[in-house]
Amino acid sequence: MATITTQAPAAVPVTEARPALWRRVPTGVLFTLPFLLFYAAFLIWPTISAFGLSFFNESLTGTRGELVGLRNWTEMLGDAAMWSALGNTLYFTVLSTPPLVLLGLVMALLTNRVMPLRWLWRLSFFMPFLLPASVMSLIWLWLYQPGFGLLNGALTSLGISEVGWLSDPSLAMISVVIATLWWTVGFNFLLYLAALQQIPEQLYEAASIDGAGWWQRLWSITLPMLGRTTGLVIVLQLLASLRLFDQAYLIYQGSGGPAFSARPVLEYVYDTAFTSFRFGYASAISSFFFVLIVVVSVTQLKLFPSRREDER
Repeated sequence: MATITTQAPAAVPVTEARPALWRRVPTGVLFTLPFLLFYAAFLIWPTISAFGLSFFNESLTGTRGELVGLRNWTEMLGDAAMWSALGNTLYFTVLSTPPLVLLGLVMALLTNRVMPLRWLWRLSFFMPFLLPASVMSLIWLWLYQPGFGLLNGALTSLGISEVGWLSDPSLAMISVVIATLWWTVGFNFLLYLAALQQIPEQLYEAASIDGAGWWQRLWSITLPMLGRTTGLVIVLQLLASLRLFDQAYLIYQGSGGPAFSARPVLEYVYDTAFTSFRFGYASAISSFFFVLIVVVSVTQLKLFPSRREDER
């Protein structure tokens, strides 16, 4: 009987359809597209629009005012009130940045060690950062009050005369700095604490075997390993201090403090736009301040290079 052999048909190659255009877009771009749209709509476009308004005599009605060219910019350069507000902002930045960095580091070093109720200390250090600016300002407004305020009450109990925390022009900005320290140091503390937990414990064990004490381990291991975190904290803190507005405005209830000694530049922009209704002039000041922040940011990037640049 003849055997019939059947041969399987050759496999027909399947030609894949050309992927659609949206499939050729990298997945990361698709995930970040919503953020990019919001970023362009609520940051890039307002920045460009504000720069354009600085060349017009814009009013609150929203209609395009008279084209004044560089008149707003020349007026801004000769405005003593604007330079005073800018000086207050820089003064606050200089006063607040070093203690916020150092206190955050010290608090992280304390709570990173094995101690009773360590979680409670960490929580208490970070909790003030979660408070809204209005609540924080109200707390310190009561603490600074003469007569019945806690701070002046403690001073009088020690035989020291009361201090005009809110009425003395020389102390007005210092009062804002103290309140800001208590309010925002928890963020820097959290960054330092996370960085400390990433340091390998073997380094400390090897240093202890070699006879290194706590101070030697701190200066030879901890601080060098925290170099990048310190750079990040300084950059973020400088940018945050330059954008001072909420606490200064709320503590002094929009008055700018005694003799405007605690009025930052952003509050001056707010007063110019929504009290004097000079949107064009306020846009010129805000654009100038934006350029200043960009210069500070670029300078910080040069001072604190990225990891790739360090590895080269």
